[in-house]
Formats: sequence, C-alpha cells, structure tokens
Amino acid sequence: MTYFPKKEVVEMRTVYANTLLELAEKDEKVIALEADLSSAITTDKIKEQLKNQYVNLGIMEAEMIGTAAGLSVTGFKPFVHTFANFATRRVYDQVFVSLAYAQLNAVILGSDAGVTAEHNGGTHMSFEDLALMRIIPNNKVYEASDSTLLKHLLHKGYKEDGLTYIRTIRKNAMQLYKEDEAFKTGSKILREGEDLAILASGIMVSDALEAAEVLSKEGIEAMVMDMYQIKPIDQSAILKAAQTGAIITAENHNVIGGLGSAVAEVLAEEAPTHHYRVGIREKFGQVGTTDWLKEDYLITVNEIVMQAKKLLLKKNNL
Repeated sequence: MTYFPKKEVVEMRTVYANTLLELAEKDEKVIALEADLSSAITTDKIKEQLKNQYVNLGIMEAEMIGTAAGLSVTGFKPFVHTFANFATRRVYDQVFVSLAYAQLNAVILGSDAGVTAEHNGGTHMSFEDLALMRIIPNNKVYEASDSTLLKHLLHKGYKEDGLTYIRTIRKNAMQLYKEDEAFKTGSKILREGEDLAILASGIMVSDALEAAEVLSKEGIEAMVMDMYQIKPIDQSAILKAAQTGAIITAENHNVIGGLGSAVAEVLAEEAPTHHYRVGIREKFGQVGTTDWLKEDYLITVNEIVMQAKKLLLKKNNL
C-alpha cells in the first residue's frame, strides 16, 4: 500500500496534552510532570483540569526525574516531558539509576527532536538522544512520525511496565495514518518495492515516501517502512527489507546509535546487506529553520534519492 502524506492540522504537542488528559481522567494515578515547558507542549491548557495530577518542577529537570521515580514507587504512572536534549543528556544518570536501574514505571516524552528545535540552536538540538536511551537495559524507545502514532505510543507506554522513551516534534507533522490504524509489530510498511528499501523514522518517513516517488519515476521501486520502534527493533521487518539487497536508513539523528545503527546491528548478525545511513554525521546543532538545517545536514529527499542510486550501483556491482 502506498501512503501519500499531507500536512496535519493538529499539532503534535496538542495531541500529547489531549491524550494525557484523556488518560488522567480515566486513571487518577496518571501524573503529568513538567520542567517549566508546559506552554511549549500545551499542558498549561489542561493543568486546571488535571488539578493534583499536574506538577511543574520549574527548570529542574533532574529533580523532575527524581520526582517521577518517587511517584512510581508509590504506584503512580508519571508522564515526564521536556525537550529531548534535557530529557536525555541533562538527566541521563537520574534516568539510568533512579528510573531504569530501579525498575520503575515512567513515560518520558522528548520533544523538539533534532533539527525541529530550530531557533533554540545547538544547545537544544539533540542528535544523540536515541543513542543514549537505546543503551539503557530493558528501555523501550520510539519515535512518532505522526499524531495517530503518537497517541498510540502514549497509550502503549501507559499500559506497559518499565521505562518508555518517546521522541517527537512539537508542531505539525505530516499525516500518515488514519485514526483507526493498528500498530502491532514496531514498524509499518507504507510502500512496497523490490529494488531497495528505505527505513525511516520521525520526520524522515514522509521524506522517504517522497524519495520513493522520485525513484519510481526513474524505474526504481523502493519499499518504505516507518521504523517507529527503535528498541526493541523489529528484526523481522529489517530481514524483509534485506531481501531487496539494498537498504537506506533515514533519520533526524546522529548516524551513530540511532535507527541506522540499530538496523546495521541486525544486518551484521543476520543478513549482511548493502546499507547506507542518511543522518547527522559529526556535527553539533545550530540555529536555523528546519528546511535549511535539513539541507545543511544532508537529511533531505534529494540525499535519500542520491544515496539510493549509489547503493543500487553497489548492489548490481556496477
């Protein structure tokens, strides 16, 4: 099945706030934790309805993680939000020890993923959060590509025990799925193709679909997968993609430790395959618009198309 994305009307941050309110109204054990970014994620609009189920810790992210751990110990289900750089780099030891090592329950939402941090610049632009969260034992790691998927992942995190990290953008995403879409395996095939496979996550999924359309006009049929579950990675999906003989991974993240690495690990052990990782390479963040930053970091439709053609030459020994 081929999906044709379109710009969503509802912002991802509004989906987070509305879903959190929905869960909190059904379960008094759900607690929303913020570190002075409630207006950025729009939970400020629901805090009056949440009442005692909402806590703003101020600009104290480590304290917020400690509070989440304490709430979990006493039977609550904390939902923790801050920008992805603060949710991982700044509080990594607290997340690792106070939540994961202690085997407690929490959902952490890291927003403003990668280049979508835009004008907050290098200090706020996280290209390494997936890598950091992937290496925590038993942690579940996801990246939401649209609002339907984000809502599903929030519900999934609520139902499951342990630590869940969800990476997302804050504003409008491309609409990929209908509201009743089912998500069961950790990945979604959005387009079939036999020449190569493009495995993408987050904002790069819609770019992967667009790249597949460009390639199709040149007689190259690319399979496109939304690899929304980064850990545990959907190994069966990767092995299916490997049957094409060539795989491109595309992510709004460092090529080290993120989706590209997760796919490469499976391929190296199970099915050695021609593979190229489209992603951030040895660069820090900087100020700019999302479109300009994508061009500068070479995470664009054109880059996917160009690398796909190069990879096919290798596959065909040309």
